[in-house]
Amino acid sequence: MSALSSYRSLFSLTGPLYVVVALVARLPLAMAQMGTLLLVAEVSGSYGGGGAAAGAFAIVNAVASPVAGALTDRIGQRPVLLVQSAGGALTLVALVVLSGQDVPWQLLAVVSGVAGVFVPQIGTMARVRWRELAKTRGKERFTLLSTAFSYEGAADEAGFVLGPAIVGTMAALVSPAGALLVAAGGLAVFATWFAVHPTVELVRGHRGEGGASGPRVSPLLVGLGAGQLIVGTIFGSVQAGTTAMATEAGEPGLAGLLHAVLGVGSVVAGLAIVVLPVRFRLADRLPVFAAGLAVLTLPLLVVGSLGVLAPVLGILGLAVAPYMITLYSACERVVDPSRLGAAMMILAAATSLGYALGSSTAGRLADVAGYTGAYRVTVVAGTVALLLSLVLRVALHRERRALEAAAPSLPVV
Repeated sequence: MSALSSYRSLFSLTGPLYVVVALVARLPLAMAQMGTLLLVAEVSGSYGGGGAAAGAFAIVNAVASPVAGALTDRIGQRPVLLVQSAGGALTLVALVVLSGQDVPWQLLAVVSGVAGVFVPQIGTMARVRWRELAKTRGKERFTLLSTAFSYEGAADEAGFVLGPAIVGTMAALVSPAGALLVAAGGLAVFATWFAVHPTVELVRGHRGEGGASGPRVSPLLVGLGAGQLIVGTIFGSVQAGTTAMATEAGEPGLAGLLHAVLGVGSVVAGLAIVVLPVRFRLADRLPVFAAGLAVLTLPLLVVGSLGVLAPVLGILGLAVAPYMITLYSACERVVDPSRLGAAMMILAAATSLGYALGSSTAGRLADVAGYTGAYRVTVVAGTVALLLSLVLRVALHRERRALEAAAPSLPVV
């Protein structure tokens, strides 16, 4: 089956409108962090204040997301998303209003943290819905799920590129406050729309049903989360290194565009991964894609110009999405369905924490050793990804044998 026919079959499960709504609804998350940084930095005159406010948003969102995921597992996505959509929109508007008053940036950072509680992880919730939708297609289920997770990985990367681009454009043409108001409007309209879309009936939660057996956070889930932590570290360290290099070259405005090149390569690879054969199991894919990360990060240590950096980042992106998609797909296969929402949110939270870790560590190294020092963090992250993947490969094959013994007719991991 070609990639085009695979995506046609997937989108026929919902219709194109759902796909558009779910794509647009995830943009406010990508917009809010950068918009907060620019807004608070502008009104306070301190990039440190802006960074603290953006960091508060990211860290609180990472901590709150698994809690929101657990709630969706229990009471369903609709009530959780409705509260998050309204709360996120209101707190972003409050942040804009307060920024126009004579208040300390510390208060704005607190409000930013409150916004982080509410802004939802739409892509993660969409993955849970695809799982339920695919169940209606019998033998096609695993093919459709593979396509769905490939698409969602690419959609997340597209949001990662488009969100900051929209904020940057709005900030230049209007103001950072205007960009945040657009993000608030996106939450109010599209996240709410996603919350009430008919597909939400498939994820009503498991309140009152028997609980799942086994530990809530298994060692395998911790390992998958560590893999996503590495993905976030790569994103954060690349952003820090690219910003340092563009600034040194006297073109700081190009940093965002160059960083977006990483996302573009990732989107392309994410959409293409659907053509891989089913017999190429997830457990075996992971070390291959991790090896790609380890190898493709190495050229960052020798780049000396922005012209060379752009294709290096684009090629590196070709390994990022396949690695991330494989982690999410493995999570879907090995986690009890009644806890899938929380598990997916743990992976999303790990990505955000890794981003904070990578950007802060690489930023400090950039002050000491320039952009090459920052990119060393990226290279180390790629090497760790390869080592971790070898451990996860053994664990995933062990899990596959156990699941096949329990249900021989189902293809797993």
